[in-house]
Amino acid sequence: MELEHADPLRAGRRRRVLITGAGGQLGQALRQVFSADDVLALTHADWDVTQPASNSLLQGELDLVLHTAAWTDVDGAETDPQGAAAVNVAGTAHAAALKVPLVTYSTDYVFDGRKRSPYVESDGPSPMSAYGRTKLHGEAAAGRQAWVVRTSWLFGSTGHNFLRTMLTLGKERDEVAVVDDQRGSPTFVGHLAEATRQLVDGALPHGLWHLAADGDCTWADFAEAIFEEAGLEVRVRRISTAELERPAPRPAYSVLRSERADAPRLPHWRDGLRACLGQMDG
Repeated sequence: MELEHADPLRAGRRRRVLITGAGGQLGQALRQVFSADDVLALTHADWDVTQPASNSLLQGELDLVLHTAAWTDVDGAETDPQGAAAVNVAGTAHAAALKVPLVTYSTDYVFDGRKRSPYVESDGPSPMSAYGRTKLHGEAAAGRQAWVVRTSWLFGSTGHNFLRTMLTLGKERDEVAVVDDQRGSPTFVGHLAEATRQLVDGALPHGLWHLAADGDCTWADFAEAIFEEAGLEVRVRRISTAELERPAPRPAYSVLRSERADAPRLPHWRDGLRACLGQMDG
């Protein structure tokens, strides 16, 4: 009788997992969630993904790559699209070149925001910004042996994100101006990391997955919730995107949902906010 070879992603042994961008907010969350595995956590200083990985860097075989390294400066990509592409497209290609099952992360900004119901995996992308275009091209660069996870409005207890910015401003001011004409699903990186593990451990098919928090809100709604949950007395002045005069256009509506019956379900964004603030207080 011919023996079946065990899938290393489901076997009872410790996987060897590479995380790129391990110093970022999602990379750090993944390090915690996959801590039972043998994790090789590489920051930008360890591996600049615009360059191919060296054999000396990897030091042995891998079972899984969690690719979080990315150019996330949406406005900066408008003035340096080649720089953004070097990270988001070539960087993903270099991660895929390791020939190991890959999870790579994309964005709601691959859509133009004209829809008024949640975007699902079968909706055609139409990015409006250089950032969105590089992330879409990065999806293609991931190849067929990849889970491509689109998510949105990430926040966590570390790194640079909207939540941490609002908490800083809320301690300095009694009023902040926040955009009220963009709607999405703020997603706690801890919940996204857990969903990533479900995706991998469940041996769900490679391909495109929309994984974002349940519920939706505007940035102004999110800011008010942050101040309420943090116990800060701050007024939110609701403004339009046009008033900010940012270089890169943003989708007015970019709520993501999965049409896949077996997709991991993330908690509501408000639950993610409470979990994140609890993590920061702990």
